[in-house]
Amino acid sequence: MANPSSRQDLIDYCLRKLGHPVLEINIDDDQIEDRIDEAFQFYRQFHFDAVEFVYLKQEVTASEITISGLNSASFSLGEKIVGQTSGAYTFQYLSSAANKIQCKGTVGTFVAGETITGLTSSTTATFSSITLGNYDNKYFELSEAVVGVERVIPFSARTRGMDLFDVRYQLLLNDLYSLQSIDMIYYSQVKTQLNLINDLLVGQKPIRFNRHQNRLYVDMAWETDVAIGEFMIVECFRILDPSQFTSIYNDYFLKRYATALLKQQWGINLKKFEGVQLPGGVTLNGQKIYDEATQELSDLSEEAQNTYQLPIDFFVG
Repeated sequence: MANPSSRQDLIDYCLRKLGHPVLEINIDDDQIEDRIDEAFQFYRQFHFDAVEFVYLKQEVTASEITISGLNSASFSLGEKIVGQTSGAYTFQYLSSAANKIQCKGTVGTFVAGETITGLTSSTTATFSSITLGNYDNKYFELSEAVVGVERVIPFSARTRGMDLFDVRYQLLLNDLYSLQSIDMIYYSQVKTQLNLINDLLVGQKPIRFNRHQNRLYVDMAWETDVAIGEFMIVECFRILDPSQFTSIYNDYFLKRYATALLKQQWGINLKKFEGVQLPGGVTLNGQKIYDEATQELSDLSEEAQNTYQLPIDFFVG
């Protein structure tokens, strides 16, 4: 039979490995699905082939207020908008539609149905709802497939360009005017020194990420470090989708681990009938099947952590 290329192919392979159809494998379909899910969970946690290193772009977005009773263009750009009941406030960034206000710098929680007032234009409207952007949230929503984040890189016109008085611009202007006269040793030393100064005085943006929240918090001054519409580039590890990359189902380690899990479940089920004699004098021995599977899982777990797991990053200082 061809190599497994789908979830059902993997299940069929594991059952054949345990003796099906010669033997009846006493496992419920729901139990099979649970053990396959568990196998994938372990595989993604400890096997480097289960994830990929990618760069994801995240746009800095404004919050959006939905109003009724008035055209949003009546508010002045940049004015402070205050909720008369809640006391919450925000600042208009853009009027995107008749009943939509793009805003930033939101403080407090608006109440549905309350009157909001623009302090500059004295315009009033009825507040319906608000969707906070990541500029106000101070975090980015990431996909559930992201399991780890390395760092973030600001990417905008300000970071792409060089100021006339930037030391990097002056270095390129004065030392790289001719490809035939470049002292690469000197250039490398200067670049290394500039990077060291940048790391010491500026550094990278501190980040906090937990895969169960799917939120990437960036601890920076959002008001000055980024602007709405700019992008942050996220260096991260993302789970490979087996439905897209079907060769994952044929991974040698995954097949063995999934088979061992199903074998352990089979043993757990059979242990309930330990000592029962079947026609022909056959006696069920679920405990032995369970013990064998448990040992196999232990060996595979050790193999994964010693062979397939990405090495731990150490801090040296």
